[in-house]
Amino acid sequence: MIFLLLSILSSTGIFVLFKLFSKYKINTLQAIVVNYVTAFTIGMLLYNGQITPIEIVNADWFFAAFGLGFLFIAIFNVMALTAQKNGLSVASVASKMSVIIPILFGIYVYNESVGFLKISGIILALIAVYLTSVKPKDTTNLTKSIYLPVLLFIGSGIIDTTANHFAPKDYMPLFLASIFGIASIIGFIILSYKSIKTKTHFKLKSVPFGIALGIVNYSSMYFLLKALRVDGFETSSIFTINNVAIVAISTLIGLLLFKEQVSMKNWIGIFIAIISIILVTLT
Repeated sequence: MIFLLLSILSSTGIFVLFKLFSKYKINTLQAIVVNYVTAFTIGMLLYNGQITPIEIVNADWFFAAFGLGFLFIAIFNVMALTAQKNGLSVASVASKMSVIIPILFGIYVYNESVGFLKISGIILALIAVYLTSVKPKDTTNLTKSIYLPVLLFIGSGIIDTTANHFAPKDYMPLFLASIFGIASIIGFIILSYKSIKTKTHFKLKSVPFGIALGIVNYSSMYFLLKALRVDGFETSSIFTINNVAIVAISTLIGLLLFKEQVSMKNWIGIFIAIISIILVTLT
């Protein structure tokens, strides 16, 4: 369970850093690109084997890594557009509710157990994610550009499912490095294009925030994949606990550190989240 705990803490760190981006007026895209470069570097440093580009390209997991690298950038932009056009709550709910995709994939493809307690826990987890993600005083418009939250939901679910299914146990750092390396290349191209078009300059203060984001971003994926490969734990249970715990803890940190408003719905969501974790853990 230590890997799962580290993944939850790392993912919560991502939430904290994005809050700090807003507070210190950090250029999000610039920090995101630095984040991908940092995560790529960490993956390369953690891999102990011989590294040859030809072997990486010929690996059976390379095309999955390539697709994930592209999806990382694409879904990031979809998330930003969803928040702008549909509201922050819709973007948050769509991305977090997507956990149902890897859960169903684990049950259907890996033939994982489907008991009353587990199903109840998963249903409660989804309710908890919704209630905890809905923030007060958020301009929400679900009907406008409805395709955006749908794309965000599907894309986020595909990322989690694909990363877990194709990640090689013996080459995990290299697999993650390939994903982040491809994402950084695409991100750099987008950043260069936008910088030329809008005539904006790269800000050095984006670097330390991007490095910090890269560390926790890599850690969140690495430890989650490690947790998913621990014997005795099913992927559907791990994804449920991981997702709902991140949402609940992030909400509490938002209250304690950033003085965010927490509504009665949010508190009910946190309470239900605890119950769902207990039910899924018992299965």
